[in-house]
Amino acid sequence: MTVTITLIAVNVIISLAALYLSPRLFELGMLRPYRTIRKQTWYEVITSGFLHASLSHLLVNMFVLFFFGVVMEQVLGPVYFTALYFSALLFSSIPSLITHKDNPDYATIGASGAVESVLFSYIFIFPTEKLILILLPIPIPAWFFGIAFLAYSIFEGKRGVGNVNHGAHIAGAVWGILFLILFVPNSVDHILTIFGLI
Repeated sequence: MTVTITLIAVNVIISLAALYLSPRLFELGMLRPYRTIRKQTWYEVITSGFLHASLSHLLVNMFVLFFFGVVMEQVLGPVYFTALYFSALLFSSIPSLITHKDNPDYATIGASGAVESVLFSYIFIFPTEKLILILLPIPIPAWFFGIAFLAYSIFEGKRGVGNVNHGAHIAGAVWGILFLILFVPNSVDHILTIFGLI
C-alpha cells in the first residue's frame, strides 16, 4: 500500500469516526491555538489534520490528495513524500497559532494545509501541465491555477468571512514549494530548465 493511499485511509477512518461515532474526537484532536500554546498540546497540529467538518470537506481533500499525491509520491519517493505531508501539517498550522493564540473560541480542523502542499509541489514540478477543474472544465496551466488560487485565498483571507482556514491554505501552498527547494536536490534546476533559463 502506498503512502498516499495509507494517508487517505487514515483520514477517512478518523474523520468518519469523529463525524458519526464519537464526536468527542473533534474536541480532543482539533487545533485550538489558545489551548495548544497554554497547555502545550502540540500534538493538535497533527491530529487536527486528520479530522474533517463534513463528508464533503473530507471528499474534496481526499480527492485532491489522491490525484496529486500518487504522482508526487512517485516523483519524490515515499520518504520525502511522507516528510512533505507531515511537515506541511506543522507549517500550515503556524498562521492559526499566531493569529488566534489569544482567542479561546477559535478551532480549526482539516488536511487542507498538507493537501495544498502536495498540490503546489506538483505545480512546482509540472508547471506547464494542464489542470481541469470540475466546476470549470477548461484545461488551464498548473502555474496559472496556482497563482489564481493564491490570489483568491489571500483575498478571502483578508475578508475574513466564513469558516475556511485560508491562512492554512496559503501556508501549505508556500511550504509545498519551499520543501522542494530546501530539501529535494535539483528542484530549482528542474524548474529553470522547464522555462529555458538554463
